[in-house]
Amino acid sequence: MSIAVAHGHDADLIGLEAEHPGPAPKRIVTGYGFWIFLLSDMVMFSCFFAAYAVLLGQTAGGPTGAQLFNLRNVAVETACLLFSSFACGMASIAAEERNYLWFQIAMAVTCLLGLAFLTIEFREFADLVARGAGPSRSAFLSAFFTLVGCHGGHVSAGILWLLTMMAQVSAKGFRADIRRRFLCFALFWHALDIIWVAVFSVVYLLGSAA
Repeated sequence: MSIAVAHGHDADLIGLEAEHPGPAPKRIVTGYGFWIFLLSDMVMFSCFFAAYAVLLGQTAGGPTGAQLFNLRNVAVETACLLFSSFACGMASIAAEERNYLWFQIAMAVTCLLGLAFLTIEFREFADLVARGAGPSRSAFLSAFFTLVGCHGGHVSAGILWLLTMMAQVSAKGFRADIRRRFLCFALFWHALDIIWVAVFSVVYLLGSAA
């Protein structure tokens, strides 16, 4: 009888262990927590998109998107960011394989394409301001500069983060904590790519049509 009770007790313990296998690995916890941050960022951009949609026609007699936007330059911007996301994916593969050389090359390409994107965006903003179409000209332009400028600020922060990751891998190698940080960076960079596709579609394409 006591043996049967002992076996039953052991079975209960095994069942409890199956239901509660213990804490998740740090990589999963880190990724999950960073996804929560990204979702909060998406909520913020959603508010900016909503404000832009409401204020799209509020030009106060000033120029509209169709008169201001240069879709050729925007297409080049989009290509730079899309290819930078691809290069970031290559860096992720190199990090998994612990390939230092290809990791640094892929990250350098990501950085250069990100800088090219920012350069084109900065020149666009400077040109608009020089033409008297700054953020204070109308509610439409205020919403435009806020939405697109906020994304550009995120890209700038991403490039600083990218350079930090390159330096950390160069100094400390592919340690577990550094790989977790790189996972968060890759999620952040790809999220910026997705947001830009929405900006390109909603702000530039629909804005030009309007």
